[in-house]
Amino acid sequence: MDTFVVPDDRVGLELDEFLALTYPLLNKGYLRRQVRAGRILLDGLAALPSKRLRVGQVLCVDFDEEADAAQPPEAPVVQVPVLYEDEDVLVVDKPAGLAVEPERWQRGEACLAGALLELALVRSGSQRPQSPAHSATLEFRPRLVHRIDKGTSGIVLVARNLQTERRLRAAFESGAVHKEYLALVEGEWPPGPPSGVEDGEDGAAGGGADPGELIDLPLGPDPRRSGRMQVLQSKGKPSQTRVYLERPYRGYSLVRCLPLTGRTHQIRVHLAARGFPLAVDALYGRREEFLLSEIKAGYRPKPGRTERPLIERLTLHARALSFPDGAGNRIEVEAPLHRDFERVLKQLAKVRAPRI
Repeated sequence: MDTFVVPDDRVGLELDEFLALTYPLLNKGYLRRQVRAGRILLDGLAALPSKRLRVGQVLCVDFDEEADAAQPPEAPVVQVPVLYEDEDVLVVDKPAGLAVEPERWQRGEACLAGALLELALVRSGSQRPQSPAHSATLEFRPRLVHRIDKGTSGIVLVARNLQTERRLRAAFESGAVHKEYLALVEGEWPPGPPSGVEDGEDGAAGGGADPGELIDLPLGPDPRRSGRMQVLQSKGKPSQTRVYLERPYRGYSLVRCLPLTGRTHQIRVHLAARGFPLAVDALYGRREEFLLSEIKAGYRPKPGRTERPLIERLTLHARALSFPDGAGNRIEVEAPLHRDFERVLKQLAKVRAPRI
C-alpha cells in the first residue's frame, strides 16, 4: 500500500489527474476503475475520480496485485516520428493501423499512448518497472488532447503537462485549433470556379479562389450498428466539414477536408453522405483494400501469385495542424503522406489521369 499527502502544488487537481501524475505508466481508465472499486481512498473514504483535492488530504492506494499480474503481456514498442516539439507540446506522425489508446479487447497490442510513454521513459533515462503499479520518474507525462481513427495516418497533438492539456482542450473547444486532412474518395468531386471569377460570382472569392463546399449534416450514433455513425437530421449533433478538390482523377478524387467540428468519424460520414466515400473504408464505403487491377485495364498478377493491395487501410491522412502556443503565437505543422498513400496516387496519376 502507498500513502500520499496532497502537496501545495497539486491542490485543485481531480483525483484521477493526481493519480495519473503519480503513476505515469498506468492508463487513466485503469486508475479510475481502481478508484471506483474502492482500492484508492481519500482521507479513509471512497471518492469519485473527479473529486478535487485539498492540501493535506491523505490518499491510500492499494492496487489489486492479482489483477495487475493477470494483465496481458506488454504491447510491442513502436517508435513514432516527432514532427515538432517544445517545452509544452509534442506533435507526432501516427502510422495507420496504430490505435491512439488501448482498445478494450486488445490490450496487448501496441498503441500511440504506449509509444509516447516509451518515448518519455527514454528521454528520462528510465526503464519500465516490473510491476505496472510502480511509479517511474519521467521528464514529462504525455497527454493526448485529441484522437484520430486507428486506420488514419498523420498528425496527433500531445501535451507535455497538465496546464498545456487544459489550454489545448479549451483551444479545440473554441475552434482555435485548425486541422486539415487529405482523403482519396470514389467519384469525381466537382471542380471549383474557373480562374478569373470576380467577387460575388457563384459565391467565390475574388481572383478565382475556390471557396470549397461546406457539408453541414448533423451526426449521431447509428442505433442499428455499434461503433458506426450516421446523419441524424433531428437528433444529431451539429457537424461541418469544408471540402476542396486537391487532385482530380478519372473515377476518383483527392480532396482536402477541413473539419470545423470534431465528431467521431465526421469526415468519413460526411463524404459518404455526399456520395463520395473513401476509396478504402469497410465501414462507410465498399472496400477493405485497393487493388491495381481495379483501376488498370488488363492488369493481372503473375500466375501463381496473389495480388498485393496498393493500400489496405483508410485512405485518409491528417496532413496539417495549427494551434496557438502559450504565448499566443500560431504553430503550424505538416505531416508528409505515407508511402502506401503515395503509391496509390502515383498509380492513379499513371492510369487514371483526368480527362482533358
